[in-house]
Amino acid sequence: MSETIAKQATEANNPENVKNPHIGWMIGFLFLASFIGLFALVPLRKIMIVDYKLTYPSGTATAYLINGFHTPEGAKLAKKQVKTLGKFFLFAFLWGFFQWFYTAGDNCGFQNFPTLGLQAFQNRFYFDFSPTYVGVGMICPHIVNVSVLLGAYLVFLAILQVFISIAIILGDGLYNFVKVLIRTSVGFISMMKKNSTLPVSNDSSPITESVSFDDERRTELFLKDQIPRSVAFGGYVAVAAISIGTLPQVFPQLKWYYILVAYIFAPVLAFCNAYGTGLTDWSLASTYGKLAIFIFGAWAGASHGGVLVGLAACGVMMSIVSTAADLMQDFKTGYLTLASPRSMFISQVIGTAMGCVIAPCVFWLFYKAFTDIGISGSEYPAPYAIVYRNMAILGVDGFSSLPKNCLTLCYIFFAAAIAVNLIRDLVPKKVAKFIPLPMAMAIPFYIGSYFAIDMFIGTVILFAWQVINRAKADAFAPAVASGLICGDGIWTLPQSVLALAKVKPPICMKFLSRSVNAQVDNFLGN
Repeated sequence: MSETIAKQATEANNPENVKNPHIGWMIGFLFLASFIGLFALVPLRKIMIVDYKLTYPSGTATAYLINGFHTPEGAKLAKKQVKTLGKFFLFAFLWGFFQWFYTAGDNCGFQNFPTLGLQAFQNRFYFDFSPTYVGVGMICPHIVNVSVLLGAYLVFLAILQVFISIAIILGDGLYNFVKVLIRTSVGFISMMKKNSTLPVSNDSSPITESVSFDDERRTELFLKDQIPRSVAFGGYVAVAAISIGTLPQVFPQLKWYYILVAYIFAPVLAFCNAYGTGLTDWSLASTYGKLAIFIFGAWAGASHGGVLVGLAACGVMMSIVSTAADLMQDFKTGYLTLASPRSMFISQVIGTAMGCVIAPCVFWLFYKAFTDIGISGSEYPAPYAIVYRNMAILGVDGFSSLPKNCLTLCYIFFAAAIAVNLIRDLVPKKVAKFIPLPMAMAIPFYIGSYFAIDMFIGTVILFAWQVINRAKADAFAPAVASGLICGDGIWTLPQSVLALAKVKPPICMKFLSRSVNAQVDNFLGN
């Protein structure tokens, strides 16, 4: 949005399409856009966590870490699990520290190791030695990891990958949303007179398989401390009304009816994102943000500040779907730790409020301290800023600006995602478990294939462990995975401190082809 970025774009850098950052309006915008996502999926928490049993790997890892700190004394297995978690936590942390020494420049280090060859690396198909995604692969079901890997292979054959990814994600998410809506409508209607709160009671649960005592206890507590229906629906409507009336004051180009339409469709998109996050631990909020850029930018048009409208709508949509997915992650953590869902919800509200203040303040410090932020070639070039602005410029021309046959391909893959899900529901369960998940397959189309290798290695490790000793794998695999995820994540804190202190790694490990290496040798020789 800033003038600095607008000057680097080719067009639409007039005052109507420019808004320079200021701490006041940034804090206000976040307060107006962030809270509505907290109410979008509260009514569906039981369906997502209990009925669908979505894994939410990060939430599961967090819960396992918390449970490890609160195990009863004398529990031999629990002590071993905590010890195992600690070992792999330390390993992942030290591995991150070791890798840091080799990242002195761009595209350096183990994260850019062309393990499957340079050609595959150029197509983002490689193993990047990430403990996080290996751990995620050990937590996610095998079919999810295989689906992601299959999608990674199909990326090589696909064109218009971002648009195809959006079409598949929307088709898969909307199918599951409609299925949930149909399955629960009868239950909602029958309980209107006897139950005034959400989520759906146990009467409508489709779970028929036997569950452990721990899961029964978790489900009981998860459903006991319910969130009133009036809070779920009333909160959404109230926050939406405030935003519709106030956001146009922050962005005059963003008309109230744009925001109204966004809030009407936001719960559907939030469900799609939360469902995908539960499967693969990837929040694709930016995907839905890009969708908003094209839709609202085209609606407003270039002559009415369409670029700024698209970018603002992108921020609103990303805030909604991202917050909703984060809340479901927290609900999963609360479910596994026997925490009160109501307490988790209130904590998320408090955390969101803190983030609405802290994040803009941190950004403002950087923005004032470094005058070249956003300038290409500077220390902080902010490459996504110019990318998103160019996407908004493309969007103001409408669908006519899309590549040839783009819409046709999107329609085909949208329908294919629905068809695959329908087949999974119609065939016997023994067959359905071998049919890939469209949502998981779509993710490599958007962000690349590198993490698919990591997740598949994780699932291979788990599968081999289960074959050798199923009981031991069931007991310790979550601890190993949680240690890898948490250790790698904690390392980012000292890494950030080192970056802010301008402490640079001493070595750049980079890989060149034989011909490029010969050219480099000749250049150095001369």
